[in-house]
Amino acid sequence: MDNHILNIIYLIASVLFVIGLKMLSHPETARKGNLWAALGMLLAIAGTIVLHHHTSLEPIKIILIIGGILIGTIIGAVAARKVKMTKMPEMVSLFNGMGGACAGLISLIEFSHLQEAATPPGMKTLFIIVSGLIIGSISFSGSMIAFAKLNGTLAQAIRLPNYNLINNIWLLLTVFAAGFIVFSGVTHVTFIYVVFLMALVYGIIFVVPIGGADMPVVISLLNSFTGVAAAFGGFLYHNQVMLTGGILVGSAGTLLTIVMCKAMNRPLFNVIFGAFGESHTKTGAGQTMVGTIKDISISDLAILMNYSKKVIIVPGYGLAVAQAQHVIHELELLLEERGVEVKYAIHPVAGRMPGHMNVLLAESNVSYDKLVEMEEINPEFASTDVVLVVGANDVVNPAAHNDPASPIYGMPILDVENAHHIIVNKRSMNAGYAGIENELFYNPKTSMLFGDAKVALTKLVAELKTM
Repeated sequence: MDNHILNIIYLIASVLFVIGLKMLSHPETARKGNLWAALGMLLAIAGTIVLHHHTSLEPIKIILIIGGILIGTIIGAVAARKVKMTKMPEMVSLFNGMGGACAGLISLIEFSHLQEAATPPGMKTLFIIVSGLIIGSISFSGSMIAFAKLNGTLAQAIRLPNYNLINNIWLLLTVFAAGFIVFSGVTHVTFIYVVFLMALVYGIIFVVPIGGADMPVVISLLNSFTGVAAAFGGFLYHNQVMLTGGILVGSAGTLLTIVMCKAMNRPLFNVIFGAFGESHTKTGAGQTMVGTIKDISISDLAILMNYSKKVIIVPGYGLAVAQAQHVIHELELLLEERGVEVKYAIHPVAGRMPGHMNVLLAESNVSYDKLVEMEEINPEFASTDVVLVVGANDVVNPAAHNDPASPIYGMPILDVENAHHIIVNKRSMNAGYAGIENELFYNPKTSMLFGDAKVALTKLVAELKTM
């Protein structure tokens, strides 16, 4: 009877996962979707603890399980509340890595139990255990490297000579070692630990060569790895809700990876097999910049915007760093009061993770209707009086269209160069995350507004209020 009730609970939890994921597709319902999915997970955990048939499960073990859940819940809640918006990508990488680590540990523990089994394990069981171990371990170590890159602890790209060849050979050796365990039926723990270490090493050498500009794709790819590893755990335990959750995360992460690859003009094959990110870290490539840099004062920009009919704002990571999302929303409202049409142009990989800018602007109550994706907003730039680029760099660099020698050539960008006036707010003339100069800065229509985004925009709002 308990098993039937538990299966019903798992079914309800799975449905809640699907509903929650669907609601996450739109910012207006995303928060509720997150809560529905969390409710599904809560039901699944509670049902497992209360109704699952535990053999020889001592009270102390139940206490340890509940204690672990409480500790994890407290750490997660505190971290999520305190994290800054600029640190959200690091947190995603960290949490994702922990999911991969859990999947890897499950495989290690279950493999050690095989030695106590009365009958030899079948190839199917060994395949599930080894697959979950490899994928989870790669996700864990790769996510930790991504975390270190995002917070600046590790250099953006570290490459050994012939690193593509080294990476692919190491992956093949890891797969070969795993295949030996599966086909030979060996259950000695030494072999599984060798595969575990090889997978950890591959996760490191897989992410280390990738440049910082490619981190959005890396994060979504590793997220899909964690989901697949969790799905293997579901197969191992015949747990429907674990299987469903893993499949949802894995498929969503894979689809997001494909979208990110398209946005950065990167084939998925290159992401997996090592060529990914190479072009972004070339130095000295591209055309020599010709032209002059001109700046604009706050008062001149205020006059220009005050008499404009249409303004498009292009947010980037610099906006998040300066925590200027609230003041830019104030600027938007002020301009609209004066009859100016205001929109936000959102590039798929603006920021450090997919959807970073959407979440950032939603935090300041910017209407989702004003957030326009790249494909829809690009035709509007030609009829735009002023484009205000705040903290974005590579996603507006015309070299992606104009310079075949540029590392970002072919990458879809926001066509801000077509606007009548282009204002770029930056702290300095330093290169963006891709490490290359931006030829937009030398465009005769471009004026630079140097300084911290929050300070500059606050002054701009104050100036507009006096007009």
